[in-house]
Amino acid sequence: MVMIEKYIGRSAEIIYQDSKGNFTKRRITVYSVRDGQVRALDWDKRAFRTLLSDRILSALPVAVRAV
Repeated sequence: MVMIEKYIGRSAEIIYQDSKGNFTKRRITVYSVRDGQVRALDWDKRAFRTLLSDRILSALPVAVRAV
């Protein structure tokens, strides 16, 4: 299990398994983790998402570049 709590307030690239069993790679910014749910901003969808923490298979930090 990935300790996604350490990414609160930070950006990460995750591998996520959805409810249908499909694997996706997502770039997110984690805002909160509570009761097994992760509230995050999905960069590609440009929307907030609620993800189940037990479906996050891996997470790596993402460096945010200044423009």
